[in-house]
Amino acid sequence: MAKYSNKTRHETGRTITTETWFGSHASMIVDHTEFGLELKDNEVLLKDDTHYYITTKDRLDISIADPNRYANPDATYEP
Repeated sequence: MAKYSNKTRHETGRTITTETWFGSHASMIVDHTEFGLELKDNEVLLKDDTHYYITTKDRLDISIADPNRYANPDATYEP
């Protein structure tokens, strides 16, 4: 039988202002022309609490994490 813990999750004090920790949402879209970026038709520039990043439109507002947001911090865009 599995052991269950009644401990609560450790609170780090870090809060987010986006809808989720790892997903991409339409409310996070930033106008890429302000930064002089040329994006493909299916790409958008987004900003979360810590950085800008580019993802595809099919990753927006779905119930799974967006690897473009969290997987590779070296690939994020710095305006």
